Amino acid sequence: MRARELDQAGVAERHGVRLHYEVFGSGPTTVFLLPTWSIIHSHFWKAQVHHLARHFRVLTYDGRGNGRSDRPEAPEAYRDEEFVADALAVMDATGTERAILIGLSMGALRALYLAADFPERVQAVVFIGSAVNLAPGHPERLLYPFDQKLDTVEGWAKFNAHYWRQDFRGFLEFFFSQACSEPYSTKVIEDCVGWGLETDAETLLATRGGGGGSPEELLELCARVQCPTLILHGDHDAIRPHANGVALARATGGQLVTLAGSGHLPQSRDPVKVNLLVREFVEKVCPPPAAGERRWTRSASRKRRALFVSSPIGLGHAQRDAAIARELRRLVPELEIDWLAQDPVTRVLAAEGERVHPASIWLASESRHIELEAAGHDLHVFQALRRMDEIFIANFMVFHDVVQAEPYDLWIGDEAWELDHFLHENPELKTAPYVWLSDFVGYLPMPDGGEREAFLTADYNAEMLRHLARFPQVRDRSIFVGNLDDIVP
Repeated sequence: MRARELDQAGVAERHGVRLHYEVFGSGPTTVFLLPTWSIIHSHFWKAQVHHLARHFRVLTYDGRGNGRSDRPEAPEAYRDEEFVADALAVMDATGTERAILIGLSMGALRALYLAADFPERVQAVVFIGSAVNLAPGHPERLLYPFDQKLDTVEGWAKFNAHYWRQDFRGFLEFFFSQACSEPYSTKVIEDCVGWGLETDAETLLATRGGGGGSPEELLELCARVQCPTLILHGDHDAIRPHANGVALARATGGQLVTLAGSGHLPQSRDPVKVNLLVREFVEKVCPPPAAGERRWTRSASRKRRALFVSSPIGLGHAQRDAAIARELRRLVPELEIDWLAQDPVTRVLAAEGERVHPASIWLASESRHIELEAAGHDLHVFQALRRMDEIFIANFMVFHDVVQAEPYDLWIGDEAWELDHFLHENPELKTAPYVWLSDFVGYLPMPDGGEREAFLTADYNAEMLRHLARFPQVRDRSIFVGNLDDIVP
C-alpha cells in the first residue's frame, strides 16, 4: 500500500517510447523528482512523495528501461540527451512550465543538463549523491574491466557484463549493499533489489552509453547554471565520492550539505533530514503565500498541552489511551490533549469527546495496510510492519509538522513506531518530554521464515537496542503494558 495515492497518471511518448508519469498534490510550485539509472524506477522516492505533496505539486516518472515505462533495446536510446528530452516531454504532458528538479546520482547528471540547456524550464536544482564526475572515482571501482570475462566474482568484479548475464540478482544484491552502506539497511536493499529485478541484464547493459562527458565539459555545463542549487552528498558514499559533491557545489555556486555517515541513498536511509532540507530549499526559492494573523503566547500564559499519538492497529490501544487521558486530566485538571489519530481510533475518541488534531487527515492509513496484509486471514506482524516503512515516514513527517507549528508540554506515543524510530534516528528534533507505551517488545522469527527471517529479526532488535543505548534521553518514560513473558529475551 502506498502512503499517498496519486492524483493523476498518464503516459508521455517520444519516438515510440512510452514514459509512465504520476502527479501528486497541487499548487503553484512543482517539485520534479527525476529518475536515476534505470536499475530502479521512480518508487525509490517513496519516502519523499507524501511529505512534499502536502506542500507542493510533485511530479515523478519511471525512466526508460524500468518500471512502467518502455525498455528500448538499442544502446543509443539510453544516451543522456534521451533522458533529458524525456523529462521535458513529461513536463509538457503534465502542463508543467517550470519546476524545481531533484536528481539522485544519474538523475543529478540529467538535472545538470536540463538546468544548463533549458534554464527557462528550471527554477532550481537539488543534487543528491551526484554522478556529475568532477572528481576521481573510488579506486576499487576501477580495478576490473567491464567487458572482459574475469577469473573472480569478488567485490567490484561483479560490476561486469559477463557477471550481470550470469547472476543478475547477485549483482543487484552486491551493488545495493554498497549503495546502502549504513548499518540496518536491509529493507532499503531488499526494496532496491526488487525494483532492479523489474528490468534485466540486457536492458541494463544497454544503458551503459550514458554517464556525461569529460570533467572539462561538465564544468562548462556547470558554468551555465544560473538557478539556485543545493548539493546533498554523504561522506560515506561508496558509489560516487563525496568529492563529487564538493566540486559540484563549487562549480555551480550552490550550497553543499555534507551528510556525515550517509551513503549513496540518503533519501531512503535518512529520509527525515532529506525531506526537511528539500522543503526548506524549495520554500526559500518559492516562498509560500503569506499566512494570515500569527499568534504567540508567552510561556507563563500557556495552558498545559499534550499531544497523544495512538496506534490504530487494535482498538485496545484506543480504549487504554482514553483511560490514560482521563487520569491525566484528573491529575492535571487544566491539561489540554490533542490527538494525532486515525480511524478506527477516532471513533473511540469521538465517543469520549476528545479533540482530534486537524492534521490527522494527512495520516496514511495504518489500519488499511494491516487489512491488506491480512487479506488471506493470516497476519505476519513482523513482515507487515517492515512493509509499513513508507507509511511510517509519511506519518512521522505529519507529526513533525504539527510539533514544529505548535508547542506541547508532553508527547505520548502508544505503539507509535514511526515516532519512536525516527526520533531515535533524529534525536535533535525532540523538543518536549516523550513517553513511549507498548504491549510488545522485540521481534521473533516465524519458523517458516528460515535463516533469512532469523537474521532480519535479530537485526531489527539490535537496531532498537542500539537506539536506546546511544540516545537514552529520547524516551523520558518507557512503559510496557503486558506480561513479562511476552518480552523477547
